Amino acid sequence: MSIKDRVIKIIAEQAVLEVEDVTADSKLDDLGIDSLGLVESIFAIEEEFDISVPFNANDPSESDFDISSVASIISGIETLVKAQT
Repeated sequence: MSIKDRVIKIIAEQAVLEVEDVTADSKLDDLGIDSLGLVESIFAIEEEFDISVPFNANDPSESDFDISSVASIISGIETLVKAQT
């Protein structure tokens, strides 16, 4: 399973949606993911990939991690996973 598929699966689980309902173009707001759901998604992603995501839940705008869309999250995770290996 690719990084993209794994991230989409995690986000779908957190949003209580079917995997088919989550696309790379999806925005978290459109999926109904609130700030708590976002934090839970980040934790699940960190656990899945054994990485640390540079995300400040208290001040997301100060984070270097782009959470504007599912595609940006996937891109960020791919970069973190590559940097780890």
